[in-house]
Amino acid sequence: MALVEFRGVSKEFGEQKAVDNVDLEIRAGELLVLLGPSGSGKTTLMRLCAGLEKPTGGEIRLNGETINHLPPRQRQIAMVFQTYALYPHKSVFDNIAFPLRVQGEKKEEIRKKVEWAAGLFNIGHLLERLPSQLSGGERQRVAISRAVVRKPRVFLMDEPLSNLDAKVRDYARGELKKFQQQIGVTTIFVTHDQIEAMGLGDRIAVLHQGRLRQVGTPKEIYDQPADTFVAGFIGTPPMNFLERDEVTVGFRPEKFLPAEFVSASDRELFPFRVELIEDLGSHRIAYGTIEGTKVRSRLTRSVTLESGSTYDFAVSRSDLYFFDKKTGTRTQG
Repeated sequence: MALVEFRGVSKEFGEQKAVDNVDLEIRAGELLVLLGPSGSGKTTLMRLCAGLEKPTGGEIRLNGETINHLPPRQRQIAMVFQTYALYPHKSVFDNIAFPLRVQGEKKEEIRKKVEWAAGLFNIGHLLERLPSQLSGGERQRVAISRAVVRKPRVFLMDEPLSNLDAKVRDYARGELKKFQQQIGVTTIFVTHDQIEAMGLGDRIAVLHQGRLRQVGTPKEIYDQPADTFVAGFIGTPPMNFLERDEVTVGFRPEKFLPAEFVSASDRELFPFRVELIEDLGSHRIAYGTIEGTKVRSRLTRSVTLESGSTYDFAVSRSDLYFFDKKTGTRTQG
């Protein structure tokens, strides 16, 4: 296990600042998710850690040692790419064994390590197959096995689940979390999917426009968002916002309910004009407006509403968030 530290790390591509003065610590053995939209700098930060890019400024440390000058091969860091990057003409065994052969390990030692990694990920029965004969989930396991077999100090995973269909991705997410806990290797996982981040991460680091906006557990990120960007990026649906004089008021869709469901002694009332109701099976999403501002409510199926009608909705005062209107920083709530 290894402690990874970014200290004032920046990366510029010409006039574009892809990573802007990031301070971040990844604890030994944890799974930290780098979360953000496209162009937020999360993949660049991962490539800097791997040594595939050199920082414009700042230090990257591994167990207290600065590694800026080390080439990728000497960092003992393994990376799993979005495309898995398997060799199509090599068997599963040979794909997993490849990094060991590059290191010059003996044939018998390679066989033992490949069989250990394949057994860990339940793909021992696939060792003679080619990648083209595997499902997407199986190819993902081969790619991770190839990374594990080197017994690296750090795993870097760049959206490895994004090519899987939704059902397989949900299953693979749980399996990946279990494997990481079992192996105990410090892992940095990149994604733009906030559901994936919330389900996987011991902690989440939210990035936007190259800057680190907040680091915390999934619960901390959800319940105590640092600013309007984090509040609006996390959540399904994301937080609603209303502009009020010097502040922006925010509230979660699941807390925005018909007034009769909220205690009269502790609530703010809003006239909610319903425009569309989306039935998602386990729950409904009602889309509409409050005084012209678009908002959403997440409701149980037992609540009956009609499109085109206006209802009294409410939010408990304790569920309201307040943000500085100029900076977007949360001030209370």
